[in-house]
Amino acid sequence: MKGMPNMGNLLKKAQQLQEKMTKLQEELGEKTVETSAGGGMVTVVSNGKQEIVSIKIDPEVVDADDIEMLEDLILAAVNDALHQAKQMVTEEMTKLTGGIKIPGMM
Repeated sequence: MKGMPNMGNLLKKAQQLQEKMTKLQEELGEKTVETSAGGGMVTVVSNGKQEIVSIKIDPEVVDADDIEMLEDLILAAVNDALHQAKQMVTEEMTKLTGGIKIPGMM
């Protein structure tokens, strides 16, 4: 049939895309995003696997009596780090797929 894509070619391209996506996921696991809250009093680093890599707390905050403020700052920084990591993954996947949305990948 004319105009029908060659199934072998299509499968080969799909396999290449899958290999590229696997490589990208590995690379994203090594990339990080860093965010902070409270003017830098709490800093959180997250990787492309959306895991928290580190949390740094300015010693001045620990001396404070306001534990609730510290908890709020940590929560804000962690949520921002995870949001940024997710955004990074989405951007990289969009580059790889040319904007095609693949269920479960973004």
